[in-house]
Amino acid sequence: MSDNNNSTCNEQVFDKFFKSNSKLLRNYIYYKFGDLEQAEDIVQDAFIKLWNNCSKVSIDKAKSYVYTIATNLGISITRHQKVKFKYKDYILQRKTDVNHESPEFIALEKEYMEKLKSAIADLPERQREVFLLSRIDKKTYKEIAELSNVSVKAIEKLMHKALLTLRGKIGNI
Repeated sequence: MSDNNNSTCNEQVFDKFFKSNSKLLRNYIYYKFGDLEQAEDIVQDAFIKLWNNCSKVSIDKAKSYVYTIATNLGISITRHQKVKFKYKDYILQRKTDVNHESPEFIALEKEYMEKLKSAIADLPERQREVFLLSRIDKKTYKEIAELSNVSVKAIEKLMHKALLTLRGKIGNI
């Protein structure tokens, strides 16, 4: 280890890496497996594993390392339990200003949001993951492709299928 200032074992380097990657990794795992609490635990475990192996994993390989560890942990956890995608009000939270909107509008909007949440939950895992990374985390197709280790074309196809399915269930998105 010639340069300790760029080593994964350097606390400041590790801390900076954690702060810049943990939230997106958590969202990625959450969208993939559908359980927010579980996603937070998995991310914590992945970063602990990175820290414990910091001398073996260079900082430029660290992102790939934590994504692989986290994905594998998620797969092994869900292999034994079928997870219903429940994301409560985490997605599409909206503050409603009751003074400016009629009760009828609020009721219709709530009904629409429930339909939308249900439709998103029913999407196949990969489509749901791509849709949420794109629409909620505002990631580009290129960024999603890099996270998923697939081509941009594959992401475009998944997004297209997700949008077709959602439009079919609830109209234009």
